[in-house]
Amino acid sequence: MSEEDNSQLALFRFDESNIPSSDKELDKEPESNFSKYTVYVDESGDHSLQSIDDNYPIFVLAFCIFHKRHYSEAIVPALEKFKFNHFGHDQVVLHENEIRKEKGSFNIFRSRDEKYKFLSELTEIIDYSNFILISCVIDKRSLNTQGEVNSNPYHIALGLCMEKLYEFLKEKNQHEKKTHVVVECRGKKEDRELELEFRRICDGNNRKGIVLPFEVIFSDKKAMSSGLQLADLVARPIGLSVIRPDQENRSFEILKNKFYCEGGRCNVGNGYEGLGVMVHPSLESEKPR
Repeated sequence: MSEEDNSQLALFRFDESNIPSSDKELDKEPESNFSKYTVYVDESGDHSLQSIDDNYPIFVLAFCIFHKRHYSEAIVPALEKFKFNHFGHDQVVLHENEIRKEKGSFNIFRSRDEKYKFLSELTEIIDYSNFILISCVIDKRSLNTQGEVNSNPYHIALGLCMEKLYEFLKEKNQHEKKTHVVVECRGKKEDRELELEFRRICDGNNRKGIVLPFEVIFSDKKAMSSGLQLADLVARPIGLSVIRPDQENRSFEILKNKFYCEGGRCNVGNGYEGLGVMVHPSLESEKPR
């Protein structure tokens, strides 16, 4: 057996032409009624205002925006190879909470070094992947003190993120085409309420007062969606960057270069406050680093 046969699957073995590197190259993609981007959404924390965890008193919603070509030709294969390397199969859903607590399928690490290698490779995939991140952190304590106890943090964050998504798509001249927004199913009642709120926002009940050409797609929790898995991995680090800004946060340092920001690609890692990272209500003393 050759050395190649003994090695793990290379995470990033594909033609570099599969990675669109400029807007000019993206323009070469065939025209369609659908936008060239797809969006995956996940959250961190719960949206209840009745019970607030003092250690994590926030709700985070994260929109991961992918160019479809890069997503299908680069990101999905990289995650599949990662799973084959570490589990021997690809029927594992990557969940941040289960990985962190080593539960279920992730109770596999025989040493700290083995877990570190696992996390380092996963971080490398996130770092290498090209996607735009738009997020909203809801401070549930402030909502209560400001008399918004009946507000729904998920719906507030959803509206803010959808408005910023529209701004991004407008920059890419994709704002008049249908863009699909994929969310994870949470329960019949919650999904029904979310769909109604999503449609209400799209129908013009937003701060811009415009119709948004978005369509929500509900995905089963067990679906092997690479986009949803990545969205799940990024939400908590964003929340921690807000409530514990002085704590070391390696994941957030990687994510800084993903956030929607002022100045586009020439200014990644800067000017993302209020764009890629929104905090509601605004926290004067707890800004992202």
